[in-house]
Amino acid sequence: MTIELRHHTDLTARARRDLLDVYSDVRAPLLHLPGYGVEAFTGRLDRHAGEPGFGLVLGYDGDLPVGYVYGNTVGAGDRYWTRMAEPLPEGFTDRPVLALREIGVRSPWRGTGLARRIHDAFLGRRTEGRVTLMVNPAAGGGKVQALYESWGYRAFNGQPASDVSPRLAVMVRPR
Repeated sequence: MTIELRHHTDLTARARRDLLDVYSDVRAPLLHLPGYGVEAFTGRLDRHAGEPGFGLVLGYDGDLPVGYVYGNTVGAGDRYWTRMAEPLPEGFTDRPVLALREIGVRSPWRGTGLARRIHDAFLGRRTEGRVTLMVNPAAGGGKVQALYESWGYRAFNGQPASDVSPRLAVMVRPR
């Protein structure tokens, strides 16, 4: 299987369409839940794409988009930090941090290392010293969080549950 990775620093119409196609497939079992529907995701995606340091990597098997990762830079005043459950360590936001917003791979390509490959390709073009992400520790019995731990992330904070989201673990690693 040969997967082509395509890097984007803006959200073109085709990249947006392909990303939404993969998201809809990856998150199909959750689309009925608040915050997971395609409309809610599209709103977040469009907001993130307009923020500083947006980047996206899409993986293609032939013409079929099969995986993605996207994120953007968050600085000291970003709303990302206001959602933390615990105060941040002194100086934590003195330098920009990369917020990995979403990563997903269609089920036939899971377990092939594609998620890690897309993740690493995304980080390979970034300049921020640290990367952070949020994960639902209850998802898949903690398998997703354990996977991120195997990639070098460690839990360091949390995000309180809301009407549309469970409590999330906030993880960080050096880039």
